[in-house]
Amino acid sequence: MITWDTSARPVLAPDRNQPLDAIDFVVVDVETTGWTPGKAQITEIGAVRVSGGKLTGQFTSLVNPGGPIPGRVTELTDEMVAAAPPLDRVLPAFLAFASGGVLTAHNAPFDIGFLTAACRACGLPWPRPPVVDTVDLARRVLGADEVPNCKLATLAEYFGARTTPSHRALADAMATADVLTALLPRLDAAGISTLGEIRLRRVPGIWPRWLALPGRWLRRWPGRPPGRPWAVRYRPWLGTGTRGGRRGHRDRPGESGRGAHSGDGRGDRADPAGQ
Repeated sequence: MITWDTSARPVLAPDRNQPLDAIDFVVVDVETTGWTPGKAQITEIGAVRVSGGKLTGQFTSLVNPGGPIPGRVTELTDEMVAAAPPLDRVLPAFLAFASGGVLTAHNAPFDIGFLTAACRACGLPWPRPPVVDTVDLARRVLGADEVPNCKLATLAEYFGARTTPSHRALADAMATADVLTALLPRLDAAGISTLGEIRLRRVPGIWPRWLALPGRWLRRWPGRPPGRPWAVRYRPWLGTGTRGGRRGHRDRPGESGRGAHSGDGRGDRADPAGQ
């Protein structure tokens, strides 16, 4: 069932010179059957619109993935999604809800990778909205003396988020929205007051193919400084590294440490984005 709070009206695409407190942020989270866009399927989309620190609308829908959900991947069950609408019904409704906003997610490459793959699968054009990653924002303004990592659960607890991340799309999107709202004054104090000054992520419309090529070097970025591979220079963009990244989606069992995430710190299931 699709639930869409229509109090959120689509707006014009944001200007890069707009102050952050005037921007419509569309904070999104997806739950999936696995970790690889194009192979795994979306099982739930949750999103909220935030403007001026206030929630102005929300979107939530389960998605029938058309097949079984592997165990230990999500809190959802086959029975929960059996009666849900298919992706080609849910995705256009989400895109309409998000129209004109700045897409925001915690470890954005994961969520945006699945959404762009979903658009290709449904024959829909990806609208190429600006994208903000709250992992990146947190790393810019929070010191190691404040938080041990930038996992969503850690940041939600630190900022006293009203919603606890729970591996469900809407709850995790609402927790991310609270984290974003708490980070915006920190950004302003650091001299980052407009959309353009955030240096928005250019998330590719196609999930990076080299991520699925074990044993090979990642591609090197054109114009990089000598000796600095793409993986090192842009590790924060990937949501990896020593300070953690993400939430809401499980790790491959046994992964931890640099370049992987050990879970949400509460001893439950592992999480590839590090809730």
